[in-house]
Amino acid sequence: MLTTISLTHYMVLSALLFGIGLFGVLAKKNAIAVLICIELMLNAVNINLVAISKFVTPTLFIGQIFAIFVITVAAAEVGVGLAIIIAIYRNKVSVNLDDFDWLKW
Repeated sequence: MLTTISLTHYMVLSALLFGIGLFGVLAKKNAIAVLICIELMLNAVNINLVAISKFVTPTLFIGQIFAIFVITVAAAEVGVGLAIIIAIYRNKVSVNLDDFDWLKW
């Protein structure tokens, strides 16, 4: 029996990954874990972009090009985010998000 993977399968996978990432962002207290969950959400978006591009316009590579831009932005986000977390860790000796209260009055 031959089964094919349709656009619906990709959308369901992407929605599950995005939901897991969103839950992690809202539930985690560790700043590094939150960054990882944001990356998971961005990868879910990349799956959507490439899958829609493959099924809607298979001769064009628009979804793949946008996915490359998302990967580039994600890499920059990780670099800046880790630099900020390391700088805060040196001052607070913690990466718990509840300890980041410098902007509170």
